[in-house]
Amino acid sequence: MMTDSAIRPRFSSSLRFRLAAGIILVLAIGCVAVAFAAFAYGRNAAQQSFDRLLIGAANQIAGSLWLRDGEVVVDIPVSAFELLSLAPRDRVVYGVFGDDGTLITGYDIAAPSVSGSTFFTDSFAGETARFARVTRQFAERSFFGSVDVIIGQTTEARRELAQQITQNALIAVAAIGVVMSALAALAVQSALSPLHRIERDIAARSSKDLTPVDVNVPQEISSLVHALNRFIARIDRQLHVMRTLIADASHQLRTPIAALRVQAELAADETDRERTLRIVGRIHERSRNLSRLTDQLLSHALIIHRADTVDLTPVDLRTVAADAVEETDQSMSNVDRAIRLALPEAPVICNGDAFSLAEACKNLINNALNHGQPPITVFARKEDGRACIGVRDRGTGIPEAMWPNAGSRFTRNAGVSATSAGLGLAIVNAVCEAHEGKMRIERPSETEFEVFLELPMMPEDAG
Repeated sequence: MMTDSAIRPRFSSSLRFRLAAGIILVLAIGCVAVAFAAFAYGRNAAQQSFDRLLIGAANQIAGSLWLRDGEVVVDIPVSAFELLSLAPRDRVVYGVFGDDGTLITGYDIAAPSVSGSTFFTDSFAGETARFARVTRQFAERSFFGSVDVIIGQTTEARRELAQQITQNALIAVAAIGVVMSALAALAVQSALSPLHRIERDIAARSSKDLTPVDVNVPQEISSLVHALNRFIARIDRQLHVMRTLIADASHQLRTPIAALRVQAELAADETDRERTLRIVGRIHERSRNLSRLTDQLLSHALIIHRADTVDLTPVDLRTVAADAVEETDQSMSNVDRAIRLALPEAPVICNGDAFSLAEACKNLINNALNHGQPPITVFARKEDGRACIGVRDRGTGIPEAMWPNAGSRFTRNAGVSATSAGLGLAIVNAVCEAHEGKMRIERPSETEFEVFLELPMMPEDAG
C-alpha cells in the first residue's frame, strides 16, 4: 500500500515563479536598454538644442562685422547673448579672429586645427565648454579674407537637461513597467486557469469515475489532457480486466468446483470399485476442464494486460507459428502429430508482441484439435499488404451465421461445451484488438475451415 509520502509529487519550482522570473528578467533587460537609450537621446537632444543657440549667437555676431579703413570692426549685438542667457549658470566666451589667426576682440580661444569644424568641445578655465565657429568672408578692395567668430558656453545646463530628459523617460518607463507587470500577472493567471479547471475536475470525482477529462483548454494544454485521458483509459482497461477476471472466476469456476466436490464426496462414500473408478474418471475429466478454463481465464486477462504494458516490436510471424506448434506439442499428450506448417520463404514481419501472438495461435490450434478434423495446418502469409497467421483444418467449423459473435467471451457460438471454456477465440480477438488488427473466419473451400489474425504489416514490407 502506497503511503502519502510515496504518492506526493516531486516539486521543482513554481510555474508561476518561473513565469514571473522570466517576465521580470525581460522587463529588467528592457528597462536597462531603455535607460541607455533615454540617456543617449537626452544627451543628444540637449546637445542639439544648445548647439542651435550657440550657432545662432555666432551668426548674429558674424552678421554685425563691418569694415572701416581696411580693418574689421566688431559691434557685438546684445541679442546674441540673450539667447545664451537661458542657461544662467553657464559661462559664455567669444572671440573674433582675423584671416591670419590674430585676435580682433574677445577671449583668446584656441580654435580647432581642422578647418571647417562648426562645433567642437574644449576646456575653458578648467571647465568643459562647447564651441561653435562661424566664418565670414570679405572680398573688398580694402580687405580680402575671412574672419572667424567663435563663441563657447560651459556645459552645465546641457548636463542638467540631459539628466532631466533621462529622468522623465525612466519615470515613464517605470510606470509602464508597473502596468505591464500587472497585466503580465493577469495574463499568467489567465494562462494557468485551464490547469486549475483540470485540477478541480479531477478533485471533484469519485474514485469510481474514470471517464475522460472534458475541460475546455487551450491548444497548448490539449496534449496534456489527451495524455491524461489516455492514462485514465489505461487504468480503466486494467480495472476492467481485473473486474472481468473476478467476475469470470466467481461465475465460471464455482460450478465446476462444486461438481468436483460432489463427485469427490460420492467417491468417498462409494463402496463399489467399478463405480468408484467411473467417479474418479469424471473427477479427472472435470479437473482437466477446470484446468483448461483457469488457464484460459488467466491467459485472457494477461493478453489484455500486456496490450497496455508491453511495447510492440518487429516480429516474424513464421517464428511465432513455429513456436506455437512446438509449445502445443510439448504441453498436450493427445495432440495429433500431423500438425503441418505452411510458411513462405520471405519473412512476414509485423509490429507485435510475440508472446501474445503465440498464445493466440496456440488457442487456434487447440480449437482445431478439439473441434476440427485433421490435417491441421498452421500458416503465416502476406495478403493484400497485411500480415496473417492462423490455423486451417478439414472440419465443418462454426456456422457462418455465428461468425460475428465468435470472438465474444463464453458465447455458445464460440464452441462452449462440457469440455470447452469458450474463451479460445475471445483470446484471439483480444490479441487482434491489441495489435490494431482483426480476426477473420473463412472457408477457402467446401472442405476447409480457417481462422486467422490479420495484422498491419511493417511499412518497409508492405510492398
